[in-house]
Amino acid sequence: MDGNGRWANSRGLPRVAGHREGASAVRRVVEAAPSLGISLLTLYAFSADNWRRPPREVSALMKLLGRYLETETARCLTNGVRLEAIGRRDRLPPSLVRMLEESERRTSAGRTLTLRLALDYSSREAILDAARQSPTAEGFSRLLGPDVDLLIRTSGEQRLSDFLLWECAYAEIVFTQRMWPEFDASDLAAAVEDFHRRDRRFGAVPQARRTA
Repeated sequence: MDGNGRWANSRGLPRVAGHREGASAVRRVVEAAPSLGISLLTLYAFSADNWRRPPREVSALMKLLGRYLETETARCLTNGVRLEAIGRRDRLPPSLVRMLEESERRTSAGRTLTLRLALDYSSREAILDAARQSPTAEGFSRLLGPDVDLLIRTSGEQRLSDFLLWECAYAEIVFTQRMWPEFDASDLAAAVEDFHRRDRRFGAVPQARRTA
């Protein structure tokens, strides 16, 4: 979900306007995902490093997240979307944590799509925490979550930025110049189509085809 601020700046708008438009992009992508065969979608909403942004912008983001939960929880219920959050909660505003927990509870029966919001999230921190609890790769995977098949990075940036590092060990990656506020169902479909064209070998040698 990268490029909100740059999208706004390029139009002479305050950065928060980009974040508001980015919330609309979330709705478009969530609605399109199931029809493309996506059952689990993780969105990087707020990283642990984002606390270093100006306090006014951080406050606006927290309020925007609260409004998103207020307006979208009912839509998630209607569409069978299960909402979850990963990342720390102790530094989030208590009111936002309460809203988040209520949304998770209300949507827990959703089976069409699991939508995970990464909030105050750092993959390095998550890995360290998992290492304290389990010494095995299997334990890590249970604690951290399923492997990622496809990672999409918007706005032209070409790095992982501390996002799902363990889970992305064999992820296919699509980099796009599109800013997140512009990202829509057709962009998601194009990325999924690109994914299906790729030859995923996971380190193995592909089996030679037999000839008649």
